[in-house]
Amino acid sequence: MYKILEVEESVRVPPSKLGKNLEDAIFETIQERFEGIFDPELGIVLNVVSVEEVKEGKLIPEDGAVFYPSVFKILIYYPEEHEITFGEVVDITEFGAFVRIGPLDAMIHISQIMNDYVSYDKKNSTLVGRDTKKTLKEGDLVKARIISVSFSKENKVGLTMRQPGLGAVHWIEEGIKNKVEKKESPKPNKKK
Repeated sequence: MYKILEVEESVRVPPSKLGKNLEDAIFETIQERFEGIFDPELGIVLNVVSVEEVKEGKLIPEDGAVFYPSVFKILIYYPEEHEITFGEVVDITEFGAFVRIGPLDAMIHISQIMNDYVSYDKKNSTLVGRDTKKTLKEGDLVKARIISVSFSKENKVGLTMRQPGLGAVHWIEEGIKNKVEKKESPKPNKKK
C-alpha cells in the first residue's frame, strides 16, 4: 500500500550545502538520506514529497554542519497482507512466478497460480493449466492478493491468484467476455 507519511526529524545539512537556499539544501539532504531506503516499520521510501516546516538550526561543536528540526512528507510503499495488487510477471520458474508490484518483486508459488494442475513449459518459459489451458508468461499483467509479508533477513512477499476475480488480466477479461456472450446469445425456442 502506498502512503504519504509526515515525519518530524532533525536534518543534518552538511557544510557543502550551506551556501544554497535553505529549503533546497534541506530537501536535497532529506532526499539523499531517505529515498530508496527500506525500514521494516515504514516500508520502502520512494520519494520526498515536500518540506512542511523548518525551525531554527543548531550548530554542534566540531561538526561543521547545521541541524534543522524539520517536518517533511515522504511517499512510502508497504505491502500489507490481504491487499489486492496489480503487477507484471518478470520471471517464470519451475516453482512459480515472480511479479513486480511497485518497487519490489513478489512471488506466486506454482500452487497459488490457479485452481488447476499447473506445469512448467521450459521451452516457452510459461506456466500452463492442465485442464483450463490457461498460460502465464513473462510480461503478463496480473491481479493478485498478498498472502504473506516477511521483512526479517530478506524482503519476501507471497501472492495468490487462486481466489475469484484474481489471475492474469487476460484470463479475467476472457471470463468477462464469455459471460457477456452467454447472456447475449439467444435462447432456443422450446417447441411444445
